[in-house]
Amino acid sequence: MSADVRDPTLAAALGGVHQSRRAFLQTVAAVGGSLVVGFSLGSCTKSEPGREAKGEAKGEAPWSANAFIRIAPNGAVTLIVPYVEMGQGAYTSQAQLLAEELDVGMDQVSVEHAPPDTKLFSHPVFGDQVTGGSASLPGSWATMRQAGADTRALLVAAASKRWNAQATDLRTEHGEVIHTDGRRLGYGALVADAPSLPAPTTRAPLKSPTDYKLVGHSIKRVDTPAKVNGTAKFGIDALPKGVRFAAVRATPVFGGRVANVDQAPALAVRGVRQVVVLDDLVAVVADHSWAARKGLAALDIDWNEGANAKLDTAALVAQFDAALERDGAVAVKVGDVANARAARTYEATFRQPMLAHVAMEPINCTAHVTKDRCEVWVGCQVLARAQKLAAQASGLPLDKVIVHNHLLGGGFGRRLEADYVHQAVRIAKHVDAPVKVIWSREEDIQQDYFRYHNHSRVWVGTDRDGMPVSFRHRVVGPAIMATFLPIFYKDGVDFDAVNGAAGPYTFPNALVDYVRQDPPEGLHVGNWRGVGHTRNVFVVESVIDDLAQRAGVDPVEYRRRLLDKSPRSLAVLELAAEKAGWGRKLERGQGLGMSLQEGFGSFLAMVAQVRVAQDGKVAVERVVCAVDCGVAVNPDIVKAQLMSGVVFGLSAVLYGKITVANGRIVESNFDTYPVLRMREAPPVGVHIVQSTVDPGGIGEPGTSGIFPAVTNAIFAATGKRIHDLPIDTALLKGGRHES
Repeated sequence: MSADVRDPTLAAALGGVHQSRRAFLQTVAAVGGSLVVGFSLGSCTKSEPGREAKGEAKGEAPWSANAFIRIAPNGAVTLIVPYVEMGQGAYTSQAQLLAEELDVGMDQVSVEHAPPDTKLFSHPVFGDQVTGGSASLPGSWATMRQAGADTRALLVAAASKRWNAQATDLRTEHGEVIHTDGRRLGYGALVADAPSLPAPTTRAPLKSPTDYKLVGHSIKRVDTPAKVNGTAKFGIDALPKGVRFAAVRATPVFGGRVANVDQAPALAVRGVRQVVVLDDLVAVVADHSWAARKGLAALDIDWNEGANAKLDTAALVAQFDAALERDGAVAVKVGDVANARAARTYEATFRQPMLAHVAMEPINCTAHVTKDRCEVWVGCQVLARAQKLAAQASGLPLDKVIVHNHLLGGGFGRRLEADYVHQAVRIAKHVDAPVKVIWSREEDIQQDYFRYHNHSRVWVGTDRDGMPVSFRHRVVGPAIMATFLPIFYKDGVDFDAVNGAAGPYTFPNALVDYVRQDPPEGLHVGNWRGVGHTRNVFVVESVIDDLAQRAGVDPVEYRRRLLDKSPRSLAVLELAAEKAGWGRKLERGQGLGMSLQEGFGSFLAMVAQVRVAQDGKVAVERVVCAVDCGVAVNPDIVKAQLMSGVVFGLSAVLYGKITVANGRIVESNFDTYPVLRMREAPPVGVHIVQSTVDPGGIGEPGTSGIFPAVTNAIFAATGKRIHDLPIDTALLKGGRHES
């Protein structure tokens, strides 16, 4: 991170400014003669509770600048990106928004990741410094563009003053202010003048979409060159001077503790410096990672296994089945389900297992703790939380903890937790040098923050034509948001757990209730790519497909009849069906399956084509996606995100299952927790609906949509409905395989 942003004088100047909410920017002359512009990430029109009680005029709230643009004297533009880059394209899309309205080329913009600071870099919705939930681009769509436009207006004003010219005689292009008489000044030449101008009191007009040169175009990603030439720095690449390496083994039993360990075998390994024994883990510290791993393997650790020593998957599943019998907290209520008159009734139960994240870059963190300072090198989706946990573990105040942010080799929600930062700092307190803690793949899987079990039961009442007159969905799952983001947990309902639980359809009577079922102490659960939708889209779309079959109606036509109030969903449904060739004759054993969802501000229809062999083996041959995500800021990134989401979801629907035996996670590596191989990956076609609506999120929906698209296609091929995941191919043997 640049010293400019960390400079305490500059940070205080930008972060502590209070002025009219009408003024969007606050400018400060930065270190080295650059112009630094601070702007608010949150909405400039959103009212704040309690404002009137303080005697402040409505709409005139004091504000603090909390994101930064830096323009150097040579005209180079640097954007301090408040979101982390984990392969989703955040750096590129954020830079596109700024460059479009600032009127500079992408070749003139570089990006830097923000340091941890909840005051300066919190997401406007989450209220915390979080990258996730497909919320980065929607969260900055308005503010980043407005900051670019206002900064451009400020530079035009500086040129107008220098030339004593009318602003109407000036235009901007590729980082220059140009007079109608041909005079030109680069932005860099104006940075010294701009701070003396008053902050703008009105917002500069934004470009018309017809004038976009960058937004809506597939601009090359700004992070690709460094990743190709090897200069990109991920957390695992951190090598501070004098670093040592640690291999770690945490208690394998949930809630267990170290009972006894003989350190001698590890210390006998050449290169091993020390063994750190804490209450719940053992770490071997060495000169290089191989010595650390070899030393750890030599240890025979006795564990106090505690209360969960006999726990197994069957017991966890039984808890969820019992929870299905209880009424839950009401999350959605339309009409009166109990008194709806139905000609026929339908009931189905769905069970989904625990899942791991298995990001390509295994969990790692490098830490150095001294008497008065803690330094951390890490890739993390929640930097400010990482800093707080490092402070807790080190016993130092927050301002003595420095966190160096790095690229992430995959997040998928796992790095929304910062337990590994806390662990690394605890170990580093016992090491007289920086120590890099790298988890083995076994540790990465078995100490994960899993997507926990989720069960659902759905009751539907239909009329004589098989159309729903009532829809009830009971969701059983953990309350992740109760601790992760409490603003999304209220009145006993975890809003993420029930997200998408009623689908995009119009039901005259609908009820969704939620039964909270948390894991046993010591078994950690968290967010997983696609979050609530990965559980609920599978359930709802399986039910809708089943109802269509029972009514003798084509699945696309059945959905069409339920979408009278959702034209954007209807549009993607029609587009996906068209591009997939819905209704065409297929070969024996083939089937097409449709899924539809609204979520994260986007609308997605997906068709999977599968082939089911006589032995039950499933091959996904093709996937077609139709998406309306509002303005597609970078269409290539939209396509890449949907493709990666499909692959991530296919791993889960075909193979994903974490099991427990004797209080331990059974799976340990890719041999026991397989992921989709390259040879299994289908071609994925993505068709984007052109739109001028504000962008929605795109990182999550692809994962959710592929679950039911595949299982519905299996039903089309075999006549067998999948209720439990992952797919049990043994159940597909001997099924209907006619064309």
